[in-house]
Amino acid sequence: MHVSPMQVSLLINGEPLGARDGATFERRNPLDGSVASVAPAASVQDALAAVDAAAAAFTAWSATDPEARRALLIQASRALQDKAPVFAEAMTAETGASAGWAEFNVRLASDMLLEAAAMTTQINGEVIASDVPGNTAKALRRPAGVVLGIAPWNAAVVLAVRAIATPLACGNTVVFKGSGMCPATHGLIIRTLQEVGFPPGVVNFITNAPADAATVVEAMVAHRAVRRVSFTGSTQVGRRIAAACAHHLKPVVLGLSGKTPFVVLDDADLDAATRAAVFGAYTNAGQSCTATERIIVDQAVADDFVALLAERTAALSVNDFHQEPAVLRAVADMSIVERCNALIDDALAQGGRLVTGGKADGVLMPATLIDHVTPSMRLYREEAFGPVKGIVRVSGVDEAVACANDNEYGLSAAVFGRDVGRAIAVAGRIEAGICHVNGPTVHHEARMPFGGVKDSGIGRFDGKAGIDAFTDLRWITVQTTARDFPF
Repeated sequence: MHVSPMQVSLLINGEPLGARDGATFERRNPLDGSVASVAPAASVQDALAAVDAAAAAFTAWSATDPEARRALLIQASRALQDKAPVFAEAMTAETGASAGWAEFNVRLASDMLLEAAAMTTQINGEVIASDVPGNTAKALRRPAGVVLGIAPWNAAVVLAVRAIATPLACGNTVVFKGSGMCPATHGLIIRTLQEVGFPPGVVNFITNAPADAATVVEAMVAHRAVRRVSFTGSTQVGRRIAAACAHHLKPVVLGLSGKTPFVVLDDADLDAATRAAVFGAYTNAGQSCTATERIIVDQAVADDFVALLAERTAALSVNDFHQEPAVLRAVADMSIVERCNALIDDALAQGGRLVTGGKADGVLMPATLIDHVTPSMRLYREEAFGPVKGIVRVSGVDEAVACANDNEYGLSAAVFGRDVGRAIAVAGRIEAGICHVNGPTVHHEARMPFGGVKDSGIGRFDGKAGIDAFTDLRWITVQTTARDFPF
């Protein structure tokens, strides 16, 4: 059955628009190659017009009382949930996502909007004791200005809402640049915010042809009204954005790549550990920055663990979006398939053992495990960002920690062990912004500080950490008595 492509519009100052020169680009369904969506290929001029609109709206929005901002965010949360089936259709068509992954995205994003609504009354300051008699000193948090939000396709709704919700709660206005791989999905979020009544210019939306991304982003970063940049994506692109922000002295919050370790200690509950490993490794076909990438298991339990993990991994079904049930759906494009196939070839050529799965010739990739991975293999260090996972065998806690830290990344991690005190101690030694003891690496909550260390990012999103990221701290004094001066 022929399905018409989804049509996407820019949103600038409350008006749905095309690119001023009429240019568009297409996003194709990864499974059948049909056109999933058609979106405006915004020019630099379009992008700067969106920033101008956000700048013009900032004065009124930043002065809006917290109750009004909270009410709109609550309405947006409910409206997002109401549109869950529409989001599922868009995510499936544009990125091959499963219905379950889309449902998770909408549910967590809705929670993020509710948490942001709660934060509107938590933007507090403090009174600081002054050395000057009669002087009252305060540290107050104030909206920063225009926030440029940039999010990827893999958790399309969650990561887009994360770039928008807390900045709005803090009184900032937003220009959101949608991903070229899911412009319709991202456009649905912006349309939802518009429909619940956010004033014109408070939220603006830009899409651009993938080849123009660097030029468009650099122009917006350079605009004097942009006071914060929020970016989630690859470390490679994040470095370029951070460099541009540094040049213009703009604070930036970066959520970047990971090579997430999953550590299995010698006293781990293997049933619980394998269940969590399968979930963390293969949710959304492993296309997540917190997906389990490297499974580090103590030699004492490795054989039993790998046997049980292989059994559970081999049982995962993979089908296209026309067939149910299926855990694994299509990966987003053939570049992921090519990268994962190359990682498999390299590991097997160097002595790795294929436990289950294997190479693929299309976007429907099987869940794959390779045992006896060593540091010389690309799979040991490089982010697969797909359903291919390596198992590294170690002897003892110190080797496990050294292996977990033997990487430039540090986003999420997990440690499994029945001795919870020891497992917590191991978690404390792992260089990661997030670590879950006896839980999967994929675990998000709207109020928790999300972010990494090392090459996995700068700053924290969500909850009270998000308030710090998207406000300026101002020092204000009031002299209440006469003051003496030396001249």
